[in-house]
Amino acid sequence: MLGVSVLVFFLFQLVRFNPAYALAGEAASTETVANISRELGLDRPVGAQLLTHLNNLSPLSRHALDPAARNYLEPGSVKAITIMSSSSHRWVLKYPYLGRSFQSGRPVASLLNATIPNTLLLALTAMMFATFCGIILGMLAAMQQGSWLDRSITAGSVMGIALPSFFAAILLQLIFAYLLSSFTGLKMTGNLYEADEYTGQIYLSLRNLILPAIALGIRPVAVITQITRSSMLDVLHADYIRTARAKGLGSGAVVYRHALKNALIPVITSVTGWLASLLAGAFFIEVVFNYNGLGLETVNAIKTKDIPVATGAVLYIALVFVLVNMLTDILYGLADPRVKMSSKQTS
Repeated sequence: MLGVSVLVFFLFQLVRFNPAYALAGEAASTETVANISRELGLDRPVGAQLLTHLNNLSPLSRHALDPAARNYLEPGSVKAITIMSSSSHRWVLKYPYLGRSFQSGRPVASLLNATIPNTLLLALTAMMFATFCGIILGMLAAMQQGSWLDRSITAGSVMGIALPSFFAAILLQLIFAYLLSSFTGLKMTGNLYEADEYTGQIYLSLRNLILPAIALGIRPVAVITQITRSSMLDVLHADYIRTARAKGLGSGAVVYRHALKNALIPVITSVTGWLASLLAGAFFIEVVFNYNGLGLETVNAIKTKDIPVATGAVLYIALVFVLVNMLTDILYGLADPRVKMSSKQTS
């Protein structure tokens, strides 16, 4: 996270855009722009700005006690617990501070926290769809190796991998939300939460989640199908599977009780890796369907050069990748006890 924070800071330094113009307007006077730049600390050296950026993000940070110093830790804004203080500074424990939006003036964390649940729900729905369909199709292809069903599933998975998610979104939108809208009842665009036209009451509209989730899950379905098929074929030819069949176990018991569990190890790696990737891939899907999530918020921030919001969104996605990698290790131990035993022996 530290590396990503530094990298994102320098990437936006290369944009060569003065955020003061976003606040003051393009027609603002030079004096107004200079005053806003001074207030934001943009007139300071790049090294000093980087230290301030990292200090704001760090849970343990150092702040000046000078009343004239610009401080966001005023009562009611950011809660902080003072650890120790001196005559001029204090060390506090706090939530990471991502700044305020240049466009709305709202805290970035508040903006992103309002949209990321929608993106998480979209990514999780797409991942569940991809996992269920991918495992079923991969098992069917492995159990019918060499048949027309196996060849059809393999060819379909290759097409799914080659199909970009945003293009799949446009196709699904055109077919099911435009040409067949009278039968499906689906709309071209829509948010997860919508307002009633007559009462103005906000309600949950899950139908707006169907097409975005399918479009986002097409590529993971194809990848998981191929991984499951390959892993199942390796397991089905293992010695212990032949032994189980020699003892008289039926095909269902052999596949579901013995083969499937061991075949899921590489699938877990793919699923957890794709879950984080889907959060990043949801950016394009949300733009196509105008779905109110983290991706649409980030794209709008980039269009309006709202750098704090764009920076905060990148850090949110990076944090998700870190947490998903940790989750992968935990799931390894749950799916294969040998992983847990080897870690204990190593420790």
